[in-house]
Amino acid sequence: MAGRKKGTVGVVGLGIMGGAFARNLAEAGWRVLGFDIDPARRRALAKAGVEIMPDTATLARSAPVIITSLPSPQALDAVVAEITDAKLPSRVVIEASTFTLADKFRAERALKKAGHVPLDCPISGTGSQAAVKDLVVYASGDKKTIARLKPMFLGFSRAIHDLGAFGNGSRMKYVANLLVAIHNVASAEAMVLGMKSGLDPQQIFDLVKIGAGNSRVFELRAPMMVKGNYDDATMKIKIWQKDMDVIGAHAKALGVPTPLFSATMPVYENAMATGHAMHDTAAVCAVLEKQARVRRAGKRRKAR
Repeated sequence: MAGRKKGTVGVVGLGIMGGAFARNLAEAGWRVLGFDIDPARRRALAKAGVEIMPDTATLARSAPVIITSLPSPQALDAVVAEITDAKLPSRVVIEASTFTLADKFRAERALKKAGHVPLDCPISGTGSQAAVKDLVVYASGDKKTIARLKPMFLGFSRAIHDLGAFGNGSRMKYVANLLVAIHNVASAEAMVLGMKSGLDPQQIFDLVKIGAGNSRVFELRAPMMVKGNYDDATMKIKIWQKDMDVIGAHAKALGVPTPLFSATMPVYENAMATGHAMHDTAAVCAVLEKQARVRRAGKRRKAR
């Protein structure tokens, strides 16, 4: 975007979500610095107007605000270490991934000790939603910093909510993702029942969407189930399993029963074990189709 930039933001982790953050911020007029260990991601984001940095420390030297969107706690620890070891002036570090509270608090302690301002800001939404800024930010941490950065958050989301103390963002994300896990398997179950009954997959989607049984997750995932093609993943089952483990452990620690959430776990595990690890989470439909011995007409079904 031509003209004066709104400010500088660094994004570490340019995958499905982080890449969307970076693209949308650049499009909204921010100077965006990016880093990822994957050369292909770096090349793709460079074409989208993101200035690619050689490493996290170099990025942090030039970016007063840094968003991390990472695949594992180990990656978070490594990124935090690079930022703290760089001995920089105070930076705002926005952690947008879904990890355990212990992982988040470990990062918070290290960043605060080094003089930085950590925020716990998980995101509600899928990769396809991220691409069009249809995300909700569950922000938590320093209230004044969150308020000051609202224009930046709205550069890649449609809404931001301040949940208070650091860690509350993650607690809210666990609640939201518990429902996503259930709605996704419920959507697949309904689609398979309809197909086994002899109904056309597209007709099932069209009529559920306008009826009382609809959900946001159904709207996002059922189109993939209609096609039977899960290759264009906006949330890979392999990554989703990490989120499932985090939610399950959190609920267990609190002594909260999760009968419906727990019932979805074997379906996701089956998907992992039968070649769908890198497919979208909508591929649970393929698992239930196989169990129900559904035969689709023509060559519509492409996923294994």
